[in-house]
Amino acid sequence: YTIEEAYEVADAIAREDWEDLKGELGDLLFQSVFHAQMAEEAGYFRFDDVANTMSDKMVSRHPHVFGPESREKTAEQQTADWEKIKATERAGKTQNGVLDGVALGLPALMRAVKLQKRAARVGFDWPDDGQVLAKLTEEIAELKDARQNLSSDDVEDE
Repeated sequence: YTIEEAYEVADAIAREDWEDLKGELGDLLFQSVFHAQMAEEAGYFRFDDVANTMSDKMVSRHPHVFGPESREKTAEQQTADWEKIKATERAGKTQNGVLDGVALGLPALMRAVKLQKRAARVGFDWPDDGQVLAKLTEEIAELKDARQNLSSDDVEDE
């Protein structure tokens, strides 16, 4: 139900139906409280842990608002800073690859965009399909070489 409630919030915002939004935000908030209560009963965490984590995250991700950094940065500078902060957060988590950590439950198009942006950060982004085909050919050649000359771990890396 949580995803459904989030979509209903987004729909009310898009329609600028503020009365409906009030109710939908309440439904979404209920989902947060409900899941936190279940987590507390299972011994994982409490609702105040959720609030503290959210607060810490907002402060660390927005130093231009909550910290000593300049509030006169451009939107582009703030976005670049935010990306660096997110990368630092991801570096602290166990991930096997660049694409790890993109939620599996996202709508397909949203997930595809996020995956493409992650891939672009490590050089997998080309202006035309000819360059994509050339890169694929290069990668296939590397895989074939690894299969002939290297260990199974090297093949897996390729």
